Amino acid sequence: MRKKDILELKKRLKKDHCTFTKMCGCYVNGEKHIILKFRETFLNLDEDEYFKYLEIAKKVLSGTIGNNILELNFPTNEDLINEKQISLMQLKNSQLKNDALLDDFYKFIIDSYDYTGNFLILIFHDAYDVITKTADNAKIDESEEVYEYLLCAICPVSLSGPGLRYFEEENKIKARIRDWVVDAPTNGFVFPAFIDRSSDVNSIMYYTKNAKDTHPELMENALGCYSKQTATIQKETFQSIIKDSFSADEKKADKIFMEVQENLNTMIEEYNSIYDDTDCEPITLTKKDIQNLLIDSGVPEEITTKIEKSYVENFGEDLPLAENLIDPKTLKANEQRKKEERLEKQVEILQTKLEQFKQETAVDNEANLPTEVNDDNVLLEEASETDLDESLETNLEETQDTNSEDNKVTPNYDVILQVKPEKISEIKSQIIDGQKCIVIPINENEQATVNGLDDLI
Repeated sequence: MRKKDILELKKRLKKDHCTFTKMCGCYVNGEKHIILKFRETFLNLDEDEYFKYLEIAKKVLSGTIGNNILELNFPTNEDLINEKQISLMQLKNSQLKNDALLDDFYKFIIDSYDYTGNFLILIFHDAYDVITKTADNAKIDESEEVYEYLLCAICPVSLSGPGLRYFEEENKIKARIRDWVVDAPTNGFVFPAFIDRSSDVNSIMYYTKNAKDTHPELMENALGCYSKQTATIQKETFQSIIKDSFSADEKKADKIFMEVQENLNTMIEEYNSIYDDTDCEPITLTKKDIQNLLIDSGVPEEITTKIEKSYVENFGEDLPLAENLIDPKTLKANEQRKKEERLEKQVEILQTKLEQFKQETAVDNEANLPTEVNDDNVLLEEASETDLDESLETNLEETQDTNSEDNKVTPNYDVILQVKPEKISEIKSQIIDGQKCIVIPINENEQATVNGLDDLI
């Protein structure tokens, strides 16, 4: 199912392009009793009603694929006849003129729909003459096929809120009458699905307004299809599977989940760089992929096995796409966590240098002035400590600015050299035992320290 197919249908739902032939409706109260049934020739509607109904139909073709619009499939068993699929085919072929078929359809929806309150079932019939297009999307004035389909919208009907209004005939402000108002659809579908600019009678384009409340009972019981999770539900399920495996250590669970998210994101980026094609198939996250992700993220073997088992139990054969499991907020939080860790390391280095300088200054003072300490030396030592403190603060501020500027990451060097200017010319790069090394000659009268430790040289 492609976005451009859905947009092609949606663009036709305009005054000068819409070709809906019939529209039927069934109004149901909170006790699931039918209050009203009606059938209208769509083009004969009053203009206000015409556009209101058209807006409802458009909503069923709105949202993102994978979250608001799902491709549902009928079970493929040649030995069994799917009664719901046959009923939908008959209803489509009748062009909404058969009352018995309509009543059966309404009953399927009413009996299956888990909803408390009044609602309206609307169903539209359309026949779209699909025009041939060339490779560059130029239209040719001839038809490939006539795509005949049904569009259904299920809309909550709610009582408007209490309030006041102006009554012109009485010239008074009085309480207004509360009305039952038809809201935007929460669920709906298009049958057959429109895939690759053609009819697919084995699929349904299913709409849900709320990606976390999809009403799978409609998918299975009313439409006879396999239910499917939205990307939002898959993402939340995946997060729960991993974090619940570390139930005794919440902080560790959060850290592991962040690592998994980063490795998963890297895997997707590598795949996209290799297959640089917008029409290539997205990655499906298999059990083996999960195993590799967990190993790369440092998950212990016993927990890896537990997560793999839970993953298969939750998703079964309907494996999620890797991109559906990415949580942008978690990736951002992980990036911030790593920046803070780098900053803490830099603070530790600066503090070590400060302590080292204080110790060296104290030794020099004792060596040069063993019996007398004047006010000038005290002031000099205090000034040195002040300068170092200011230097530390400046370095920290510069580090924070660098980390925040354009969201760039400061390189985390493994080796940082700090030598006197006259020693720079003596530093050389040399291969020793196949390993690239930095060689710095040290004379007998010279001293060196590594991270404040003298005994390493």
